[in-house]
Amino acid sequence: MAIVTMKRLRLLAMREDREALLDALQRLGCVEVSEPTLDGQEEESGVAELLSRLTPPDTQALSQAQTRRQEAERAMGILKHYGAKGRGFLTPRPQTSKEELCSPQAAARQDQAVSDVLAGERQVNALLAQGEKIAAQRSALAPWLALDVPLESRSTPSLLVQFGTLTAARPFEEAAGAVQAASELSELREASAGRELRYCLLVCHMSAQEAVLEALRDFGWSRLSMEGWTGTAQENDVRLAREQEQTAGELQQVRDQLASMGDRLDDLCRAADRAALDIRREEGRIKLRDTEQTFLLQGWVPAEQWGKVQAALERYPCAYELEDPAEEEYPQVPVQLKNNWFTRPLSMVTEMYSLPAYGTLDPNPLMAPFFILFYGIMLADMGYGLLMMLGSVFVLKKVRPKGGMWNFFALLGLCGVSTFVMGAVTGGFFGDFLTQLTTVMGMENPIVLPALFTPLNDTMMILVGAMCLGLIQIVTGMAISVVQKIRAGKFMDAFWEEITWWVVFVGLGLMALGVTNLVLYAGLVLVVAGPLVTGKGLGKVTGIFGSLYNHITGYFGDILSYSRLMALMLAGSVIAQVFNTLGAIPGNVVIFLIISLAGNALNFALNLLGCYVHDLRLQCLEFFKTFYVDGGRPFRPLDLTTKYYDVGTE
Repeated sequence: MAIVTMKRLRLLAMREDREALLDALQRLGCVEVSEPTLDGQEEESGVAELLSRLTPPDTQALSQAQTRRQEAERAMGILKHYGAKGRGFLTPRPQTSKEELCSPQAAARQDQAVSDVLAGERQVNALLAQGEKIAAQRSALAPWLALDVPLESRSTPSLLVQFGTLTAARPFEEAAGAVQAASELSELREASAGRELRYCLLVCHMSAQEAVLEALRDFGWSRLSMEGWTGTAQENDVRLAREQEQTAGELQQVRDQLASMGDRLDDLCRAADRAALDIRREEGRIKLRDTEQTFLLQGWVPAEQWGKVQAALERYPCAYELEDPAEEEYPQVPVQLKNNWFTRPLSMVTEMYSLPAYGTLDPNPLMAPFFILFYGIMLADMGYGLLMMLGSVFVLKKVRPKGGMWNFFALLGLCGVSTFVMGAVTGGFFGDFLTQLTTVMGMENPIVLPALFTPLNDTMMILVGAMCLGLIQIVTGMAISVVQKIRAGKFMDAFWEEITWWVVFVGLGLMALGVTNLVLYAGLVLVVAGPLVTGKGLGKVTGIFGSLYNHITGYFGDILSYSRLMALMLAGSVIAQVFNTLGAIPGNVVIFLIISLAGNALNFALNLLGCYVHDLRLQCLEFFKTFYVDGGRPFRPLDLTTKYYDVGTE
């Protein structure tokens, strides 16, 4: 239960073995490839100049792999849109081998599936665009359907022919009369009228063109172009209707074809995973440095995994060296946590905050007992705890998740155990569900679960206990800080920062018990003496007040923050009892069950998240600040990480 020791690996091998060697390292999944770096001695010795002559591989293969994954994911989305059923949330990921996933035959089948689905999508989009175009054309023709004049009619040297629109605000008769008044050698015909426009055809002799158009200007005449049309509007509409029907039929046919491709969803999943493996490999490859005949690889290997890596490297003609990172290089060293089944689930809490810096302390074993206990105190209900445990066991056994999902459900189960135990202590089973149910059923002696204490009756005791637990965790963090400082040779810092305040805490306890006040006075003297010893000049005086204010307010605020343990326990219990009471008012068992279970489901959902958030805050803000050094970079090895299949190494 610690931070895994890392070794820096430098490897020089033949360029012809590059792909095979990368494949072997990817199968091992324990080597992180990094950009080549140099220490101070190497820079001075001229190795930096040599390294600058090496060239990185091109990134074209990485871009192609990323494109393939995007296309596979898009194709999967298309099939799901047309009804293809993927694996459910509770379905375990199937197993496969790298050979089955990446063989030439499998790759060809997968790529063909992606191509077929995307081609179908392109057909659908083209047909939709064509359908929209036809619909727009029919819409443009709709106002002219009643006009039996060919749309290709054009003006002649002696005759003006114009299609256009007038404002619908004025009667058509006025416009027609104005045209006749301007010239008897003219005619204005109305094809149709809408709310805003009238669609009209103007025919007049060229000699009357200016007079007629001037007359129509007062009616908002606007010319329309009919270029590209032949025949009447009705004839064109009939033709377009046939084309629209044909397009709709073709569209439905293509959609039916896509809907029938549901059995190819598996190939698309495999294509996405194969692309993901290629991406992982290419991301490592572009960090290499090449010559014409060789390549240089630099990376990090867990010390405990070096034996496997060495055995794999022995199969290739190569030279390598393994070395411990210098202390000044610790910020660049990746961090991998090694925990057991009990502390591993807490990794999701640590990673959500920040990984510990390399060379420092893994907080998971120290945090696990407090986190799990605090969660149980806040939720404190046997019914809720039972649901959490059952849900955890079901998912872990049936789905067999990995990584962060495993951590989540494992932590859910551990917190469920704590919640169940605290619920047994406080006598809560979905609040007072059993008591209210047996009362509604008319039992003479309703069931009342035994309890050592209850949130409603022993609120003050729970509050004091919560703050005592907070004090214990804070003191634990201070003890860890003392050990760290002593190991670093900073005993005096530990003495003035933590030990003196321990004396104060002990003194307060002895004073509260009425034993003696001398220990408290001694502690206060040490607190005042600290700035006088460590400060300089005026800083000795200001340091006294600063130390007293910062530590007193800080410790008091931190301890008071743990009152949320009592607050959430009380809130959850009260809400559950309120819903149970509301359900019991009608006196009907069915109504009671509906209201009570619905209310408890809501209460459970809210508190499931709320307790986690508040527990996380206590660990990160109150506990971690006493000893935790964050800033670690996660270890990301070249491996066989996939999304849809578990890929074995054999």
